[in-house]
Amino acid sequence: MDVFMKALRLVNPRTFEHVTLQEPSAPGPGEVLVAVRKIGICGTDISGYLGKMPFIEYPRILGHELGVEVLAVGEGVDHIKVGDGCSVEPYLHCGDCFSCKRGCTNCCQHLQVLGVHVDGGMREQMILPAFKLHPAKDLSFEQFALVETLAIGCHAVARAKLTPGEDALVIGAGPIGLTVVIFAQLAGATATVLELNEQRREFVTRHFPNVRVLGEITDGIAAAHAVFDATGHPVSMARALGLARFTGRIVFVGITREPVLLDDPLFHQRELTLMASRNALPGDFRRIIDLMTAGSLDVRPWITHRCVLEDLPAQMPDWACA
Repeated sequence: MDVFMKALRLVNPRTFEHVTLQEPSAPGPGEVLVAVRKIGICGTDISGYLGKMPFIEYPRILGHELGVEVLAVGEGVDHIKVGDGCSVEPYLHCGDCFSCKRGCTNCCQHLQVLGVHVDGGMREQMILPAFKLHPAKDLSFEQFALVETLAIGCHAVARAKLTPGEDALVIGAGPIGLTVVIFAQLAGATATVLELNEQRREFVTRHFPNVRVLGEITDGIAAAHAVFDATGHPVSMARALGLARFTGRIVFVGITREPVLLDDPLFHQRELTLMASRNALPGDFRRIIDLMTAGSLDVRPWITHRCVLEDLPAQMPDWACA
C-alpha cells in the first residue's frame, strides 16, 4: 500500500503549492532515510522565491539548510544510527570530475545542490547519501539547520587565508555576511562591517561589540587586507576593489545574475587577487559542529522568525521583503 507525505513545492516565482508525495522506500546501500525536523530559510531560498536565483529551475522543492533525524540506515552505513540528529551537507558531487579528484567537492563540475538543482528538504522525509550527514550529540535540530549557513562564511574566510592582525571588511550584514565576520574574528583578523540597512547595523552592534560598523563608504574608511562582498549586488561587488589594500584580496561570497564591471587599471595598480567562494567543504561542517558542541559558537539570536511548513506560503512575501 502506498503511503504519502506532505511537501511544499515552488512552482513559479512567488507561487508555492502544497503537494503530496509518495514516502521514500527503505534506504539502499550507503543511504539513509531521514525525517526533516528543521529547515533554515536563507538568501538562496528568498532569491529562488523571487525568481532571482540563477541556478533554480521551476518547479522546485526548496530547502538546503536542514536539521534531520535518522529513521533508517542502509547496508554499509556505520557512522550514524537510527535516532541520530544530523546536519546535512547539501552538495551532491559526482566524485569523478577534475574538481572532485582535487578534493574540491564544493565546486564539482556536475554539482547538484539540494533545494537548488534538485528537490530539497521541504518535505517530511527523504533519502540521502550517508556520507553527506554530519551527526553530533547534544545539538538541537535548529542548530543543525544553521551549520550549512555558517559553513559558507567558514569557507570564504579560508579562501582568503586571513591571518592574525589583518583587517577584514565585510560588505553586507545579512546571515552570510555575519558568518564571514565570525570566522574572520576566529582567524584573528580585525573585522569591519559595511551595511546600508540600519536594522542590520544595530544587530551587528548589539551582538558583535568588537566589530566596527559603517553605514556608508566615506573618505575615512580604511582599506582592508581582505574584502568580502556578501551582497550579491553587482555595483557593490565592483566597488569592493576600491576598498582593498594594495596586494589585497577580494572574495565574492554573494552571487548575481548581472555582469560585474571591474575597474581594470585599479585592479592592476593594486595587484589585487579576486576570488569566488562557492558552498563549503566537509571539514567546514565538522569544524562548525565541534565549535557548537564546545559552546564556542552560538547563533540562536539569528533566528528571527519561525513557522510550520503549512504556513510558509503566507509568510514568505513578508520575509522576502524584510
